[in-house]
Amino acid sequence: MFDALTGVLLIPIAAAALVAALPDYRLTARLNVAATALTLLFALSLFFVRPRSGAYLLVDDLNATFIVLTTFVGFTTSVFSSSYIGHELQDGRLTPRFVRYYHAMYQVLMFAMNLALSANNIGLMWVAIEIATLTTVLMVGIYRTHEALEAAWKYFILGSIGIALALFGTILVYMAARPVIGEGLDAMVWTVLVKRAGGFDPALLNLAFVFLLLGYGTKIGLAPLHAWLPDAHAEGPTPISAVLSGLLLNVALYALLRFKMLLAANTAALAPGPLMVTLGLISLVFAAFMLYRRRDIKRLFAYSSIEHMGIIAFAFGMGGPLANFAGLLHMTMHSLTKSAIFFAVGHVAQVKGTQRIADMGGLTETHPALGWGLALGVVAIAGLPPLGIFMSEFLVVTSTFARAPLLAMVLVFGLLVGLAGLFLRLNSVAFGEPRGANAKAQGSYVPMFAHLLLVLVAGVYLPPALVVWFQNVAGLLG
Repeated sequence: MFDALTGVLLIPIAAAALVAALPDYRLTARLNVAATALTLLFALSLFFVRPRSGAYLLVDDLNATFIVLTTFVGFTTSVFSSSYIGHELQDGRLTPRFVRYYHAMYQVLMFAMNLALSANNIGLMWVAIEIATLTTVLMVGIYRTHEALEAAWKYFILGSIGIALALFGTILVYMAARPVIGEGLDAMVWTVLVKRAGGFDPALLNLAFVFLLLGYGTKIGLAPLHAWLPDAHAEGPTPISAVLSGLLLNVALYALLRFKMLLAANTAALAPGPLMVTLGLISLVFAAFMLYRRRDIKRLFAYSSIEHMGIIAFAFGMGGPLANFAGLLHMTMHSLTKSAIFFAVGHVAQVKGTQRIADMGGLTETHPALGWGLALGVVAIAGLPPLGIFMSEFLVVTSTFARAPLLAMVLVFGLLVGLAGLFLRLNSVAFGEPRGANAKAQGSYVPMFAHLLLVLVAGVYLPPALVVWFQNVAGLLG
């Protein structure tokens, strides 16, 4: 039966095969956009028609939220990719064969992320995340320069270590479930596991979560497990930086949240919240200070992603209806905002011919729409009102002050340090005397401004239906 979930999974993989076979790189770019648009339509239908769950695939309120966010940002990024990768071809950085390869890999990545989000089997979820990792490794190294290959290799090594730790944690969960559920498939089905988790050996669950936190935490980019992320952002194509920050980090976070819910169902098991809170705060404060030392604009925003994934992990670690709601809202706003920033950064790097911050300047004079778009993105990601991230950060801070004032002080300190670091760099790039080359900007700014408009609207008004949906998901997370 071809239902909405089948469409979400089959369209990307079918498009990848078709794109790989087509010789015209222009046609492959259009097909890439069309396939992601169609996948988004099927994903949106999950809000209205819920496919039946089985032993391998599951759709509930939690993963429907992640799937729709993933397919939406995937669609807008494919629109940005169409012109960005075409410009890279014109500049000789890519050949037509690599352009076709890029678009095919993009669809494989969309398939892998959607499969990870919809998997009801914890082993299948691990396999899907591994496919997504290997796909992005190949895309990070697509320029075939020494730096790009080094970044891809570093990503591969560290990502493999992380995914190996996550695999060991998954095996331990199976071992904890086997005495209660029995051997076989049922001991790896998440809906079965969460119902029977109360009878699992808490010691095995505790050990499993430590490995899962380290493994998937590497994929999330939490410090000190983050080392692959800045290089991958800096050396890969900018659309992949947008996908890494806006989507792939969320997929690993989703996997971790599933296992957090599993531990919460066992009253004798370790409380996972304090571990997530600790890593979240470390990531926030560390990344906030590292913003001051960045000289490459893509590395700058890579560290900003580490900072915000720390905030999200902190919010979900605190738990409770308000903190979980804030975490969901912050994750959504970060995905929209950070991808918009990378769209702007991609255009900036192409008009300036460099990613070095020292060789940029005066963008609001030389390229007003681009300069002010980047400035608005930085204002949004810094958490200033009236944009959406201000609302989510406000909820995280206030909910933490009510329960743990000392943690709230550390949180606010990290936020303020990060805000100052971002504005220091923004002033250098967007304002002042123009510096560097001033080539004519190419491609559409529509994806960038569409994301920023959504973030602005969310900061002013959240539709009641969205609030109710997030409240329901927050309740599921515990």
